[in-house]
Amino acid sequence: MMRSSLKYPGWALFLWLLIGQGLPAINYKLGVKMGTQDSVDVVTEVGVAFWKGFALADLIFYIPLLGYALATYDERKETNKAYLAAALGITVYWPIVCLKAAISVRGAPGWFLDDRPFLVLLPAII
Repeated sequence: MMRSSLKYPGWALFLWLLIGQGLPAINYKLGVKMGTQDSVDVVTEVGVAFWKGFALADLIFYIPLLGYALATYDERKETNKAYLAAALGITVYWPIVCLKAAISVRGAPGWFLDDRPFLVLLPAII
């Protein structure tokens, strides 16, 4: 049986990614309505393209990888450690890129994203 220290936070992250990133990868406007994605009025067309790219990458690679790693964790195979390590790498990489991008684009024409939540939430993930 999977230890609780990994089981519950891991599956919570999986569900959040599936809903917050997976659905918007298919229908970005739905993500804006749900509040998990930013509208073009806030982040410009370039920002929307950036967020869409992350959502699609999550849907195609990160979400299945994390789900498989969590689902097979109880088997305690050596390969599972590699899957979990890969998922952890993405979990850390993603917030670093988004944090740097949000800070770097401050003041750009048409960019109105409030990056304060990124400054609090993303370092906590890292």
